[in-house]
Amino acid sequence: MQGQQQQQAYDRGITIFSPDGRLYQVEYAREAVKRGTASIGVRTNDGVVLAVDKRVPSPLLEDSSVEKIHKADDHVGIASAGHVADARQLIDFARRQTQVNQLRYGEPIGVETLTKEVTDHIQQYTQVGGARPFGVALIVGGIQNGEPRLFETDPSGTPYEWKALAVGSDRGELQTYLEENYDEEADLDGGIRLALDALASVNDGSLLPNEVGLATIDVETESFEQFDQDRIADHLAENDLLDTGEDDEDEPDDEPAE
Repeated sequence: MQGQQQQQAYDRGITIFSPDGRLYQVEYAREAVKRGTASIGVRTNDGVVLAVDKRVPSPLLEDSSVEKIHKADDHVGIASAGHVADARQLIDFARRQTQVNQLRYGEPIGVETLTKEVTDHIQQYTQVGGARPFGVALIVGGIQNGEPRLFETDPSGTPYEWKALAVGSDRGELQTYLEENYDEEADLDGGIRLALDALASVNDGSLLPNEVGLATIDVETESFEQFDQDRIADHLAENDLLDTGEDDEDEPDDEPAE
């Protein structure tokens, strides 16, 4: 009985390490990320691509209200997977940091610096009593000193830099697909193709334009650009990934996307 009570204490207390050095609440936050729909980031020589699965659970829901890609600054975009409310809080924090840097130093914030500011904020919630970790992972992509950069934030508050990555549901399958098909010499269109192909690989080989989010940050212009449904449909059609929806009439609706 005493052993069970001790286990519950490790389980419930964010500030308490288990005997084997684990913080269970952080691990539970990672599980929350896995329950969110997938987001993908791809770094190419010409820029960064962000693509997300923003599954719409009901035809009555406005597609635009499902937000998984966000503009943090002119040269930085962020994609999320996990709890949407947690993501919004971190996006707002990131936007404030970009403005603080601009006002203080008179220049855009570096992508790596911004990522570490966000992860420092996340880390504080792994050691403060009365709070819980953020149940979300972010993909932060942008241009820094003329070079594309791509980072991941983890619920533990650890930043990682990637050439290509996936977060959210089906991460294992998506990461394997990216590892097998990533081309370091690909241009921006090649990065878009890879990201969409990866998403389609875990969605029966096709995608609906209203259930995909796509954005790029181009090296030449150093500007964030989010695609509308027509442009997404064009890219899906060009790569033979466009789902007409004719075979989905009898399928049950998915749970709300996160």
